[in-house]
Amino acid sequence: MDRTSGAAAAAESQARPGPTDLELVERIRHGDQPALDLLYARYSSPVYSLVWKVLQNAEEAEDVALDVFWQIWRQADRYDPARGAPPAWIFTLARSRAIDRLRARNRREDRTISFDDPAVHLDPLDEAASPDEVVSFRQNRDAVRAAMTKLSAVQREAVELAFLKGLTHVEIAERLGQPLGTVKTRIRQGLIRLRKHLD
Repeated sequence: MDRTSGAAAAAESQARPGPTDLELVERIRHGDQPALDLLYARYSSPVYSLVWKVLQNAEEAEDVALDVFWQIWRQADRYDPARGAPPAWIFTLARSRAIDRLRARNRREDRTISFDDPAVHLDPLDEAASPDEVVSFRQNRDAVRAAMTKLSAVQREAVELAFLKGLTHVEIAERLGQPLGTVKTRIRQGLIRLRKHLD
């Protein structure tokens, strides 16, 4: 959503009958839920469009757009009319949250972790752990590593992305260029095989 689109949305909202955006924000300050509903009806579509342009991901855009209105509900008292009209404030919040989500996604994707990576530290025990605890934990860790070798390459990749990199199923599907159902099946089958070998 560029400035032209934002101005158009503002002009459209002012042309509508009913309370102005400024009146709605003031009502939201006092906990008026219907006022938030009206503001959402006016701006949910342009906010979603702006967020989607940043993220290029429909599911994430929907989450962030909802977060924007939740933030408006919680922080309406922070709105300062002297710094711009309500649409400018709303679109600034949307852009900021979208960029934050994009940066968080990029940080996750920058991590390259594998069970076979010698740099991966899978031993969280502190120095106070007893020798028996250390031995038991490392035996379990080694058992998991051995069980991972029993998975097919595609199952192993999906499991590592999910549990070592912390990606969601949707993110894994996008990363691998595979249907979401395929990714879920690979993870489920991989976990079943792991459980079988660990048992």
